Amino acid sequence: MRARYPRKRMRMLAIGLAYDLLGSSPSRPGAPPDADAEFEPEATVEVLEAAIARLGHRSVRLGNPHALLTQAGKGEVPTLDAAMTIAEGFGTRNREAWVPVLLEMLAVPTLGSDALTLSLSLDKAWTKDVVAAAGVPVLPHLSVRSARELGGRPLPGAFPLFVKPRWEGTAKGIAPTSRVEDPQALVREVERVAQTYRQPVLIEPFLPGAEYTVTLIGNAPPRPLPVLQRALERETGIGLHALERHAAASNRPLSHCLPGELTPALEERLGELAARAFNALECRDFARADFRLDAQGQPRFLEMNPLPTFAPDGSFGILAELLGRPLPDLLAEVIEGGLSRLGLAP
Repeated sequence: MRARYPRKRMRMLAIGLAYDLLGSSPSRPGAPPDADAEFEPEATVEVLEAAIARLGHRSVRLGNPHALLTQAGKGEVPTLDAAMTIAEGFGTRNREAWVPVLLEMLAVPTLGSDALTLSLSLDKAWTKDVVAAAGVPVLPHLSVRSARELGGRPLPGAFPLFVKPRWEGTAKGIAPTSRVEDPQALVREVERVAQTYRQPVLIEPFLPGAEYTVTLIGNAPPRPLPVLQRALERETGIGLHALERHAAASNRPLSHCLPGELTPALEERLGELAARAFNALECRDFARADFRLDAQGQPRFLEMNPLPTFAPDGSFGILAELLGRPLPDLLAEVIEGGLSRLGLAP
């Protein structure tokens, strides 16, 4: 599809970009080793700037949440027509909401989901409860703050189980030991996650099937882009993307597999469930939903990410290549959809 930007429009808009860049945050005492896993490379900001320019608008770099807070306190925030955040923050389940809350206080219209949706979707347990109420099949789960809380509480299924932080993204906290085969391994893994990430620990059954991710764009209704299957590490069955950091640290090569067959019926079902979860969480403009197949080959919802990466080597970059489009062209379409929702696009 040939790009048609810039289109006829009302006027040039000033669109702010907030972000956390890799290597820009000083190490904090007690921070986990993958604390910056969700931060972005400079290339992500540059491709978003190219997309905004393709629409004929002007991008304004706002920096990270603390930089925006400092600017706001001094009354130095530039005049903006809208803003977009890919800033992750750190530490709490409200960290992704820091920038949207500041922008709301500054009366700057925001592309993407609002603060409440970002905080809710980062909490995997609450997210599952909300989407389950909307008819999306989820996994049973148990949330504990320490291994002591395991005593006397029923587990959410038979072993193997999967253990991860309750409110992290980008596979933070996931290691080769996250899949546990017995009670002793479960206790060790719960303690590791609780002590390292200082938050509740989520326990759920480990599903044997293929893993898929569905990217959605637009609103009322959101439109699913082609479904992507994620590679799994052959030995553990854990998503390969979650173990790459560990493999690099140990200099151990990973062997991967793609166990699933993405039939038209399955792709349609995944798109339908992803859109239902998107609407239940009141996502806006763009998001990514992850699913895994159970032993019967039925998809189960894993999580929703309304703050997905736009990095050239991420899902949007892969989709752009699959669709035969330059990445800035695809992202320009995403941004224009958000501007249209805000009444800022013709």
